[in-house]
Amino acid sequence: MPIRTKSRATRAVLLLLTATLLTACSGGGGAGQELSRDPVSLRFTWWGADDRHKRTQQVIEQFQRKHPNITVRGEFKEWNGYWDSLATTMAANDSPDIIQMDELYLSSYAERGALLDLGEAGKHLRTEAFDAKALATGAIEGKQYGLPVGLSAYCFVVNTDLLAEHGVPLPDDSRWTWADLRATGERVSRAAGGKAWGVQSWGINDGGGLTIWARQAGAALFDDKGKVVIPPKVLTEYWSYLLDLARTGIAPPPPVTVEKASAGLSQSATATRTAAIGAWWNTQLTALTAASGARLKLLRLPGEAGLKAPAAYYKPSMFWSVSARSKHPAEAAAFVNFLANDEEAAKVLLTERGVPANQRIRAVIKDKLTETDKAAAAYLDALPVSDPPRITPNGASTLDAILKRHTENVLFGRSTPEQTATAFITELQSEVDAAR
Repeated sequence: MPIRTKSRATRAVLLLLTATLLTACSGGGGAGQELSRDPVSLRFTWWGADDRHKRTQQVIEQFQRKHPNITVRGEFKEWNGYWDSLATTMAANDSPDIIQMDELYLSSYAERGALLDLGEAGKHLRTEAFDAKALATGAIEGKQYGLPVGLSAYCFVVNTDLLAEHGVPLPDDSRWTWADLRATGERVSRAAGGKAWGVQSWGINDGGGLTIWARQAGAALFDDKGKVVIPPKVLTEYWSYLLDLARTGIAPPPPVTVEKASAGLSQSATATRTAAIGAWWNTQLTALTAASGARLKLLRLPGEAGLKAPAAYYKPSMFWSVSARSKHPAEAAAFVNFLANDEEAAKVLLTERGVPANQRIRAVIKDKLTETDKAAAAYLDALPVSDPPRITPNGASTLDAILKRHTENVLFGRSTPEQTATAFITELQSEVDAAR
């Protein structure tokens, strides 16, 4: 998974938004007004690769055939340049009307008044087919600033071929614990004799594992106000567990872990069949299967069985958002509604942006999915979840990079888990404070 960080240039431009957008109002009346019969031009921006661009353009054309007076102009970029461009256009009061938004940045824009509350667009935007816990991923203080496009959930991906090769049974994910994960990994590593490891270490590329670990301990990374509140003891135990996996040979040595994590999905220990169990998002199953050529299975996270409420949660792949300064908020909302609810559009988009958050649409496209995409959707449908964690607060979009650096410090012995816990909390809190 890519390590997503905000450049200093993006952050500097975002700071300008406070002055220019906090008092912003929609430019063309309300989002609940009647759709115009006059010619309307909308701008729609997204990041992605060629396949996404082609599919999105097809959907734009479908929408325009149904609304001949509305023209939608697509503006797409790669991830690395997308956020600098968006921040610059926002600060210049030249924002696109419809924005493909990421969870890491939703709060940064919403809290500066840059995004429309989609709750105001109920006349043109239907959300009844969305689970309440899915909608909550895009809500801040009761306002819906992002409509989730796709959903994913954290899981362990198990190479059943490797388990069978080394005579290790598949764990029962309805009741397994973190101790069971360690024991299974140890059996694989011992049997493989250095040719493979039992577990692919995590904590390098994303914060999903840490979030789940904290929730299982009855804690959270951030409170409702955006303050870093994870207890140092929880962090210490988290890094101690990862360090134990590395020191005992259950996970690869730190240099191998970092090298494979930095090389991307196709070079990961899961993809190269050098680890039997790896932590991933369920929607990555198709790519991992293609890269590995192995039979892979999704398992729920250890430790869930003994909890009063699940620690698992829905993570949005991305959101649809509308600029608060759109001159045509009603038409922008109607286009978002088309993206989210139209069955013909769904048959074009399929799971390119993740397993659809819209439950009705998920059922519509089910028969058109590959077997691995069906497995990813089935995992999501069957997974018990709780309300999502607090949206990444303004200033904390560098979380993944901070976590990666501190995890490496632990694995390489530069600092102890206890020392790292204190340093991590201090650094992350300073990032949040600096953005206020």
